[in-house]
Formats: sequence, C-alpha cells, structure tokens
Amino acid sequence: MKLVTYRRPHTSPQELSLELRLGVVVNDGIVDVQEIAPDMPSSMLDFLRGGEMMMQRLRDGLHGGSGGSSSAASVALSEDILAAPVPRPTSMRDGYAFRQHVEAARRNRGVEMIPEFDEIPIFYFTNHNAVYGPGPIPVLPMHLNQLDFELEGAIVIGKEGRNIKASEADSYIAGYTVMNDWSARALQMHEMKLNLGPAKGKDFATAIGPWLVTKDELEDRKISTPHGDLYDLEMTCHVNGTEVSRGNMKDMSWTFAQIIERASYGVTLYPGDVIGSGTVGTGCFLELNGSKVYEPAWWLKVGDTVTCSIDRLGSLTNTVVAEQL
Repeated sequence: MKLVTYRRPHTSPQELSLELRLGVVVNDGIVDVQEIAPDMPSSMLDFLRGGEMMMQRLRDGLHGGSGGSSSAASVALSEDILAAPVPRPTSMRDGYAFRQHVEAARRNRGVEMIPEFDEIPIFYFTNHNAVYGPGPIPVLPMHLNQLDFELEGAIVIGKEGRNIKASEADSYIAGYTVMNDWSARALQMHEMKLNLGPAKGKDFATAIGPWLVTKDELEDRKISTPHGDLYDLEMTCHVNGTEVSRGNMKDMSWTFAQIIERASYGVTLYPGDVIGSGTVGTGCFLELNGSKVYEPAWWLKVGDTVTCSIDRLGSLTNTVVAEQL
C-alpha cells in the first residue's frame, strides 16, 4: 500500500479550509481510509499506533473484505494536496549509512576514512517539528549560504520497541519513503567546529514523501542479509530538471535493522518515529563540489526545484522559496 497524508478541501460560505487526512493511493486517486472503514483513524500517527492489525484491516477493506472498494477513489492524486506522509513524527533521526558518501566527504576535506564508521551505525537527531512534504521549502538568508539537498531513503517505525535486536528489527518497520535532508552548509560547517551538532544547519527543514510505501510493495526487490534487509531501489536527484545524483539503496553499508538496534539501545522507539538512511553516494552538492564535479561550485538558490526519486517509493519535489522575517 501507499499511504498518504493529504489536504481535503471543505467549502463553506465563509472560507475554504484545509484538513489533513489519512488516505491510500489507488490507481490515480486517493481513497480516504474512513471511506473504507468509518471507525479507522484519520491521522497517520493514530493509524500506525494500531500496528499490523490496523494495516491488515485496511488491506482487507481495499480488497472488499469490509465493504471497501478499490475503485472508490474520492480525491484526484496531485502533489499540491499532499503533506508529509508523517507530518508530525514522534521523533526524527538521520543515519550515516553509505560508505561512498562518507569516504568522498572525508577525502574532499583531506582526512583519512575514519575506522569508527565500521564500528557504529551512527545517527543524529533532527527537528521533527520542521517536516515538509512535496511543495515549497521556506528558507532565510543564512540558509541560502551554500544551501544543499541530501538524497536519502527513510523508514517509519510501526510498533513500539526497546533494545531491539537487528535480527528482529525489520518487523518494526511500517514502511519506506523518500527523504531530502535540507542542509545549510555554511551554518553547518561553522557550528560543527565546536564538535557538536549539526543543529542550525539542519533544523529548518526535512522533507519526506510523497507517500509511505509498505514493505509488501517491495518484496521482489528485497535483499536478505545476516544483518537485516536491503532493497535494490535506484535513487536519483534532479535540480531544475538536470540529473545531479544517482545511487541505489542496496549500497547501504549499515542496514536499517542495524540502525534500529543501535537507536533502540536503552531507548524506546515509537510508531511514527522516522529514521533516514543518510546521504547516498553523490547525493549532495557538498560531496559533488568537493569532488570537482561542478566548477564553480553549485549550490541551491531561491526558485530552484529539487526532485528526489527512489524506485517504487516515488518522487519528492520541492521548490526553494524565500521566507520573510
């Protein structure tokens, strides 16, 4: 299934208001889950808290098991009504799982590959209250000093767990989505001289979407390993229609299962927690510029459109817009 959070307009004599709703993509439309079963939750977080039982109810409903109809799409699918699939994550972490990106970034800084990369599936916390779906990304002047994209995949946790073993961790994943970890590089580099962060260079925006894809949709692309599942899914990024990045999620050196094991050590993960993969190799201008792919260096500016795409997970398109102070 492809689960979405979308804005359904309601016309009143006074105004047109927008309400976030939970839906499922069917063909070229969206079926509201409450049209399938009126007692289903109308928000993604409440739905995820229902666990696999809720997922199965929705699957049954889509196939007519509870009166639902797979042809009953009530809203035409378009980017302008889509919000982030999980608009208010309970937390948001981002990993560092692609060796190619880490090696290139360190080489470009003139430092050796760090051996700890092979010891720890590292991650950092980012701002779960600054999450965007498809559409505009507002930025302030300091963000525009070396503004960058980061092409990533992400998972959403589907059930509560603590001290989760990697061998069991894939069962805690509700689904997968595309992630763009927007980065203000000048801010990031300045603050990280203090060996803490990143913080202000990252906390203004993270985009995910366009939908949350459940694992059954990816079964034929799954690569089982002793350390958890990987997926053979091509990743690309286009800026203003020009391809700037290409990679594959199967090239993660650390699996999501291993990241979950590390993240849940002594800590409870909750339905709705989002965990990013980290940047795929070639997946940001910081890496590409440092490797002299673009001279002069290419950074994003107001008006630029960035489309991050992952096979089977869809395309997430955002446009940089200026925010007024």
